[in-house]
Amino acid sequence: MSSETIPQVAPEVLAVHEQMKRRQRIRRGLTYVLASLICLWITVPIFFIFSMAFTTQETVRSYPKGFLPFIPFSTETMTFFLNSDGIFEGVINSITVAVITLVLSTIIAAPAGYAISRYIFPGRNFFRLSILAVRAFPIVVLSIPMAVMFIQLGFFDSVYSLSLMHTALTLPTTVLVIASVFASIPYELEEAAQVFGCTPFQAFRTVVLPLVMPGIAASAIFTFVMSWNEVFAASILTIQNRTLPAQVLFALGNSSEAYQFAGGFFLLIPSLIFMFFIRKYLFNMWGQVSK
Repeated sequence: MSSETIPQVAPEVLAVHEQMKRRQRIRRGLTYVLASLICLWITVPIFFIFSMAFTTQETVRSYPKGFLPFIPFSTETMTFFLNSDGIFEGVINSITVAVITLVLSTIIAAPAGYAISRYIFPGRNFFRLSILAVRAFPIVVLSIPMAVMFIQLGFFDSVYSLSLMHTALTLPTTVLVIASVFASIPYELEEAAQVFGCTPFQAFRTVVLPLVMPGIAASAIFTFVMSWNEVFAASILTIQNRTLPAQVLFALGNSSEAYQFAGGFFLLIPSLIFMFFIRKYLFNMWGQVSK
């Protein structure tokens, strides 16, 4: 092929191409800068709380703080917090309430989510909207009437009554998340299993359930974290059997800075575990390869 037949690129086209590449690099750079700022906005307070929780109480009270405030590294502050009155009982109550809430929410939300995603029935959209609308109510609107009802039933100040309250708070989110997980699984897979001789229940158990288990597990863990962090209803519905956030809030006004920093970090632990460990496990369950 001669050089005369090779199409020549006009300088104007090359200039436009270079300008577009330059704009893409600028947008990419701005995205990285914005992402870095968001990461710093989230991680710097966590780092500061962590550094204050694992140092001496004298360092916590000293001013100004150094660039590496956790020097000297010590478990004195965290040990002081864990040995404070009501902390051990609060941890046990928080775990108990969160586990009960997790079980109740999953047991109720799994069939509800399956029905919403698979069946068409009158009022389906209204039912889905009503589930979502529950989250619009302030917690105080639910907590005060339920506190009165629990007092009348002799069920007040109990981890079981608080578990019912947390289930009511977390159930809308759990139902919608599980429904979206079921909706992502094609119904044709169940039909194909039934064609090969499975009953509807066998098709659900052998085909659909293994595929949705990561989503159900993620929803259950998210429910656990929501129950663990909830403080308003726990403060209203419990007096002697407080959860850990309610106990920390009760002692916050008369507590030292060491107590506050150690308590803040201890309350962050479930969320940190969820972000850095459970998420990777769930991604691997979906078949994604994490680097």
